[in-house]
Amino acid sequence: MKKVWVALTAVLVMFVTAQFVLPPSGWAVDRAEAEETAKLLAKLLEVGREVIEQNQQLIDNPHKGDKGFTPEVFEQQLVQEFLQQTRIDLSKLQSTPASIVVPPMAKELLFDLVLAGKEVVRDAQVVINQRGIGYKNFIPATYGSQTAARFSKQSHIRLKQTALQPRNLKNEPDDYEASVLKWLSGRQRVNAYMSELTDEGHTLRVVMPIYYQKDCLACHGEPKGDLDISGYPKEGHREGDLAGAITVTTPLFDSGVRP
Repeated sequence: MKKVWVALTAVLVMFVTAQFVLPPSGWAVDRAEAEETAKLLAKLLEVGREVIEQNQQLIDNPHKGDKGFTPEVFEQQLVQEFLQQTRIDLSKLQSTPASIVVPPMAKELLFDLVLAGKEVVRDAQVVINQRGIGYKNFIPATYGSQTAARFSKQSHIRLKQTALQPRNLKNEPDDYEASVLKWLSGRQRVNAYMSELTDEGHTLRVVMPIYYQKDCLACHGEPKGDLDISGYPKEGHREGDLAGAITVTTPLFDSGVRP
């Protein structure tokens, strides 16, 4: 789905929180660079979720063993889909000159996020290729949570998928995220990301809302209360309802350089 990205300074929330941890030595991060990087990270995680969704029938095929959905195939599809949606070619990222569109911070972190996603798909190969079992619980939300955790561990960046009523308790929103999700849930769909300075201007929080698509309703739609294929009660959502958000929280100042 095409997205129109509009920068908004507003109350913020997100189905993923990415927090950049600064190195010990004091330094400051430019807000514009941090904001563009956060937007790209959120978008890349969302695109990875979409790639898993596009391959869901293949992954859950109980009659086929080797699905051929390798980390390399995943990466190819991820790069292609990200290029289509953003016009940024991740395969040429290292040779692409830094710019407003792809700032220096984003070049390194996007590469790290691609690598984390590939590792998650690699670790899931036994599950993906298991014959005789249909639903395998390797779904977009699973991919997103695991990729976020791995990315956080390897890059000192914390990513978090969040929603007002998450099935995975690790995705519970904090007070700030909950307030923004409630704010978003009472409004019409916003195909945008939002940004806001918090902590007296020392922290940048960026939010990208995520909305339910038609394919999501098999598990999250109606009738409300019926058990879905995974055994969870359906929430009764409809296409276009708010599913959650991807948030990115970036400290702009290390303690040694705070004004």
